[in-house]
Amino acid sequence: MSMRKIGLPLLAATLVSAGVSAGVSASAAPVTEFPIVTRTEDGEPIPRSPGLPYAPKKLPDRIVLTPGADPAREMAVAWRTDTAQAASQAQIAVAVDGPTLEENATTVTGTAMPLDSSYGPALYHHIRFTGLTPGTAYAYRVAGAAGWSEWHQFRTAADTAKPFRFLYLGDIQNGILTYASRVIRQAFHAHGDIRLVVHAGDLVSQRDDLDHDDEWGEWNQAGGYNYAMVPQIPATGNHEYVERMMPDGTERYHLGPYWPAQFALPANGADTVKATTYYVDYQGVRFIVLDGTAAIGLGAMKAQTDWLDATLASSKADWNVVLFHQPVFTCARGKDTAEIKAAWKPVFDRRDVDLVLQGHDHCYSRLTAEAGRDASARTRADGATQGPVYLVSVTGAKMYRLNDRAPWQPDKVAEATELYQIVDATPGALSFRTYTATGALYDGFTLKRRADGRKFLKELDEPTLATRRCDGNIGPDGGVCVARGK
Repeated sequence: MSMRKIGLPLLAATLVSAGVSAGVSASAAPVTEFPIVTRTEDGEPIPRSPGLPYAPKKLPDRIVLTPGADPAREMAVAWRTDTAQAASQAQIAVAVDGPTLEENATTVTGTAMPLDSSYGPALYHHIRFTGLTPGTAYAYRVAGAAGWSEWHQFRTAADTAKPFRFLYLGDIQNGILTYASRVIRQAFHAHGDIRLVVHAGDLVSQRDDLDHDDEWGEWNQAGGYNYAMVPQIPATGNHEYVERMMPDGTERYHLGPYWPAQFALPANGADTVKATTYYVDYQGVRFIVLDGTAAIGLGAMKAQTDWLDATLASSKADWNVVLFHQPVFTCARGKDTAEIKAAWKPVFDRRDVDLVLQGHDHCYSRLTAEAGRDASARTRADGATQGPVYLVSVTGAKMYRLNDRAPWQPDKVAEATELYQIVDATPGALSFRTYTATGALYDGFTLKRRADGRKFLKELDEPTLATRRCDGNIGPDGGVCVARGK
């Protein structure tokens, strides 16, 4: 059974999730002697870098910074080494302008998680930096058996609502280094001072019990040092889970071994899925991360729904942004994600959520009214409160055709287009811009808050690219358009 069908009933399967019961943990049996995956679940070849470049070494790699629940005072870092570096050590110092960081650095220790792969045994290290000063630049480095990494620099969040910029990426998943890397790098190159990166799931294409270590190697290489300097807020997709065949012929689904190894996330989520749900408050915006796969197929819907409602109710943020993988309103599949729509949309409406950021469909969609774009336009013209805004986007190489609702329901759509999104948050407005891989402005809007607290959506005044659709089986850039997602 392919996990890309997670939206369908999962029959003849015993469902287990990390954080629910028998999921993968730091003490799980290592994954060994599995071949590198070379094809997608559809049988198509996966573009990969040649050779075997991702063996663990005596120097740290795969360094990823993540925020604490209060990133004004806490950050965390995960990285990989070979097994010669048994101790998890980092040094951190308030950043200065001269080459003297080590003189005032504090050494911090953490925990190590063993994980074997086709490239050999490795240790993933986690360290939390706590007691930090808000709005302050820090530098840190992490240890390997052959020495320290370079110094990486980050800035803690302010402890009040202040303007900042974040980057939103849809599914990366396929062609990670070959194709998606240029999109990610374009975003960082063209838009300065990105403070956060949010990922809407399917960071890689892992789906089975084979070894996907090189995909995680490509994911880290695609983001490079940016991921060590800018805190990452990832959501799980169905491809962050693996399926294992049991002796009785049933399948058991587990959170893949690389997720808890690669990310040191806040432990403030829903009780049964703390490994994959959490929230972060950053300068007036509350980011709430949900796990659609666990909700639909692993019995974690009610726990997440209750937690979502409570987390929104307690929010004192100016803006509430919810992030997860399977979209409420689909742009490729024939039907919306019924379970998520029934459980979470009423909470979004009741609690006045502002943005809902999603992936999974490998197309682009911005939707503000289920009744369609004409109804959305009338709402704007009447000055009525508008929201949430539902977004679906894709960054990697895997594309789906749009569904039959695309011509009339979303405000704007795109097929066969790699995209990234830049969001500028201030206490009074969220400015959302979608760009293509080449940096062309494709779509955008601004959510503004009136003095009475009500919101309104303003379309862009500046020109954007025309809607990118396939012409028959030919994509807007001449490539072959693939079938729509199922």
